[in-house]
Amino acid sequence: MLGEILIAGMASLLICIFLGPKFIEFLREQEFGQHIREDGPEGHHAKAGTPTMGGLIMFVAIAVPFLILGDYDAASLAVLATALACAGLGFLDDWTKISHRRSLGVSARHKLLIQALIAIGLSYVATEYVGLLPQLKLRVFDAAVDLNVPIEIGSLTLQPVYAALIFLVVAGASNGVNLTDGLDGLAAGCCAIVLLAFTAMCFITTGQEDLALLASCLVGACVGFLWFNSFPAGIFMGDTGSLGMGGAIAALAVMTQTEVLLLIIGGIFVIEALSVAIQVFAFQRFRRRVFLMAPVHHHFELMAWSETKIILRFWIVAAICSAIGFTLYQQSLV
Repeated sequence: MLGEILIAGMASLLICIFLGPKFIEFLREQEFGQHIREDGPEGHHAKAGTPTMGGLIMFVAIAVPFLILGDYDAASLAVLATALACAGLGFLDDWTKISHRRSLGVSARHKLLIQALIAIGLSYVATEYVGLLPQLKLRVFDAAVDLNVPIEIGSLTLQPVYAALIFLVVAGASNGVNLTDGLDGLAAGCCAIVLLAFTAMCFITTGQEDLALLASCLVGACVGFLWFNSFPAGIFMGDTGSLGMGGAIAALAVMTQTEVLLLIIGGIFVIEALSVAIQVFAFQRFRRRVFLMAPVHHHFELMAWSETKIILRFWIVAAICSAIGFTLYQQSLV
């Protein structure tokens, strides 16, 4: 099975690299370019018009090897479906921006509503088909919080408290990756690192081989996309890619019951999201800014750090967080 996992990851990478040039050419011909926020860093205005919606090619590269080599167990299908649903939401957001020629897409309220529906579906599959108990495993403390509060609706049994937890995970992870996607290759590289940790957790630690194969496809697609997305980027993943990858990470956390550990494994995304929350709170409460600009990678840009320096250092932080989270996960199973 290890061979199939490696082959699947390599296939995703090669599909991304093979299809990339034609896809970028197509996007340029259709003028599907990125619209830059007017209040963003000055240096980013030169990136206006760079082809976006690269997430489409990423998910083609993910789906093809998985559909050929996968065993289609309920857990892996749930992760793929969640990722595709979040990617679909991202595509709608990207298309709204392109068609209206603006930097704002789907409203935050509608995004959260769709993410809530995705979370309800994921919670139902997790409990009814995968067989997970509706609980929150703390892992670090070798304890669990029981969230079993079933509600019967006809022939369906729903777990509203557990669904609320999954909503927080899906919304937090997808929006965290989306906020991180502000520099060339930053989000793709960080996602590859986090997903590599999940690949190892699924295969080495728990023996969830089909999940490991899917996670390997996700890693391969991220690395293959980096071939074109590294500085200076020839294409952006757009919300199609960032929300989709965030959804995949969230669903993997649910299926491995590492919702709490995700705060550590995906620590780089937590840092980015917290920087925005802190900035908004400080400005609304005290009319002061903690950072020069949020998310925090823009803060370092305005401190005259080069884009490549920020990206590489954030990748290092992502690797450290993922290594710590992976170690804690292994210790929790001993």
